[in-house]
Amino acid sequence: MDDTGRLIQETVHMAERLVTDRERRHRLARRHAIAPAHRVTTPEEATVAMTVLHATEAPSIYLSVAARTDATVQDVDRALYDDRSLVRQLAMRRTLFVFPRDLLPAAWGSAAARVAEAERRRIARNVEEDGRAADGFAWLDTRRDEIEVLLREHGALSAQKIREALPELDVKVATSATSRWGGPTPVAPRVLNLLGASAVLARGPNAGIWRANRPTWTLMDDWLGTDPEPLPSRDGYPELVRRWLRTFGPGTETDLVWWLGSTKAAARVTLTDVAAVEVDLEGGGTGWLLPDDLEPEPPVDPWAALLPGLDPTTMGWKQRDFYLDPEHTAYLFDTAGNGGTTVWWDGRIVGCWVQDPDGVVVPVLREDVGADGDAAIAAEAERLTRWLDGQVIRSVYASAQMKRARLP
Repeated sequence: MDDTGRLIQETVHMAERLVTDRERRHRLARRHAIAPAHRVTTPEEATVAMTVLHATEAPSIYLSVAARTDATVQDVDRALYDDRSLVRQLAMRRTLFVFPRDLLPAAWGSAAARVAEAERRRIARNVEEDGRAADGFAWLDTRRDEIEVLLREHGALSAQKIREALPELDVKVATSATSRWGGPTPVAPRVLNLLGASAVLARGPNAGIWRANRPTWTLMDDWLGTDPEPLPSRDGYPELVRRWLRTFGPGTETDLVWWLGSTKAAARVTLTDVAAVEVDLEGGGTGWLLPDDLEPEPPVDPWAALLPGLDPTTMGWKQRDFYLDPEHTAYLFDTAGNGGTTVWWDGRIVGCWVQDPDGVVVPVLREDVGADGDAAIAAEAERLTRWLDGQVIRSVYASAQMKRARLP
């Protein structure tokens, strides 16, 4: 046994109780604020409930909030762009999330820093291999300094405006000298994403409608009104994991490695740091809970919800059998593990939803949910149709079931 395995064996307890699949579904209904009786009020509360929201596709942010609150598009824009209480940040798994502002320092010093370090090495190597510079790291430092000067002088700018102002950034470099998939690609988006992960830059006001991801870029200290102060990695990872366990616990080691984008060793050390407690899961697995979160979860009455693609409830675990029939996976997730739209009944995914040309939301079920389930799902579809008000959502992560069910 390696030192990490021995450490975790010495610092956790024997499983104190069994957490059934049904109890796990009760926990997500209440803690994720998706059961109608347990919705929250503001975009900030919805985001805190989920730890973070997925932001790869702009509509996901707004629809994830809408599923958990009665907030409007304007309410979400206020949180993102006026109050800046919610901030887009590239972090776990090289994925863009919306973070509550107070959680940013934990990410900056841990998951985001890990992404930034890896991407910095890749870009530097690509620049050198492409013959752009003898020292790729020095090339990157120069581009960073130029971008900082530009944004300090002009304020938030689109990626296109930044490229136009800085010709050395408006180039293509090969991403691999050997792979046939490593042909020349624009380097500017990669550099901007690197500086975003590094907390040098922030994604500022959106240059398009809320359904389109067209950010401007600005300096993080200007955006937040304060200099970024990352937590040390030894403090950042535990804070992320505490929040994740509060939202998604009990989670397995596999779940945590998936969500955090870390190694097993790092996940085990962090579980030890937060004094996570072993619990037995239905079916024989081992899950983890925070030591102050071991009380049984009270039952929740049956409920329905319609969630967008990439919603954090859909995506929060790697091992999903307690809320997803494995036979549905290929229809509702792509091969990379990205979930499309989902319909939920009583804590389980039972289908997806699409829209007709007029924007009416249409549930597409993969199993019989009974009369009560049909009625509750229809009510949620009507609610989402009213919220969307005729706007049709497009997604590059449409699942096989969504594509099959698209209406003429």
